[in-house]
Amino acid sequence: MTLTYTDLGWSDFFQSQQDADGDLTPYRISAVHRDKLTGLSPNGQIQLLPDRLTGEFAVGDWVLANAADQVCERLERQTELSRRAAGTDARVQLIAANVDVLFITTSCNADFNLARLERYLALAHQSGCYPVVVLTKADVGEDAADFRVKAESLAPALSVLTLNAKDPDDLKQLLDWVKPGQTAALVGSSGVGKTTLTNGLTGSADAVRDIREDDAKGRHTTTARYLRRMVHGGWLIDTPGMRALRIKDADEGVEEVFSDITETAQSCRFSDCAHNGEPGCAVVAAVKDGSLEQERVVRWQKLQRDEERNSETLLQSRRRDKGFGKMVKSMKRDHKGRKGY
Repeated sequence: MTLTYTDLGWSDFFQSQQDADGDLTPYRISAVHRDKLTGLSPNGQIQLLPDRLTGEFAVGDWVLANAADQVCERLERQTELSRRAAGTDARVQLIAANVDVLFITTSCNADFNLARLERYLALAHQSGCYPVVVLTKADVGEDAADFRVKAESLAPALSVLTLNAKDPDDLKQLLDWVKPGQTAALVGSSGVGKTTLTNGLTGSADAVRDIREDDAKGRHTTTARYLRRMVHGGWLIDTPGMRALRIKDADEGVEEVFSDITETAQSCRFSDCAHNGEPGCAVVAAVKDGSLEQERVVRWQKLQRDEERNSETLLQSRRRDKGFGKMVKSMKRDHKGRKGY
C-alpha cells in the first residue's frame, strides 16, 4: 500500500515550513539510532544521515533531506514530549514529537499511582497533547470501577478508559481517539500492558513479559521508540517504561492539572503564600472546610518543588552539586576534628 504525505501526518503546519524551491524531500522520523535516522515518505523507508547529534531528534519529527539522504533541516514541532534526563543530568531527553493524543497507561493494580498520573497529565498539557488515561487489566480485578473513579477525580471531564488490552472490542475504544494520519503515544510504567496494546493496535507481534504479581512491576519490553502504523491508519509511538517522570519547564501544565488549587490560592492574603500555615491562607482554609483534599495539596506542592528543581540549567545543577559536595566534605572534616580532639 502506497502512503501519501497526508497519511503520514503531513499538514499545512509543516507545508508552510518547506523550502520554497522544493529541492528537499520531507521525511517523518520513525526511529532514532545512535548515528542515523529512519525516515518515512510515500516512496518508502530509508536511512538518513543527521546534520547534528541524533539525540536532538525525536520519533515523530519531520525533517527535510537532500538527494544524498542527508538531513538539512528539522521542521518546527507542533507538540514536543520531553523530560529531564535521569540522575543529576540537567539535560532534556526527548520522548516523542508531533503527538496528537497521549495515552497515559497504568493498570488496575499496585501500579496505579495518582501522583504519577498527575505528572503525566502536566506533561500532556504542557506539550499540547490531548490526554487520555488508559486503565489496563480491568478484567483481572474486581475494583476497576474504583480505579476509574479515582482517576476521574484528578480533573473535570478527564477522559478515562478501562479495558482488557487483549480484547479487540476494548481496543476499538483507543482507535476511536486517533483519526487516520494522527499520532498517539503510549506512556507509563513497565508491566502495564503497553506492548500488548501496541500489538493489538498495530497488528504487530512483539514479545511481552510477565510482571511480578506482588508489586505489579514488570521488566522493560520496549527498549526503544518506534513510529508504527495503526490498523485503521493512525500512528502510534510506544515508549520504554518510565516509573519516574522528571518533568521540566512545565509550570503551565502543573497549573492546568491543579487548577482547582491554583484558583483557590489566588485568594490568599499574601501573594507569596507558601500554604503552610500563613495567616489568611485560602488553601489551608479550603482544606479545613473539605473543599480541597490535603493529600492533593501535598502532591501539588511536591510537584511544584520538583518542577522547579528539574527546570534548572545544567550549570545551575553542577553548581548545586558542587556546593553540596563541599558541604559534605566540610562536615566530615569537622567531625574528624572533633574526634581527634
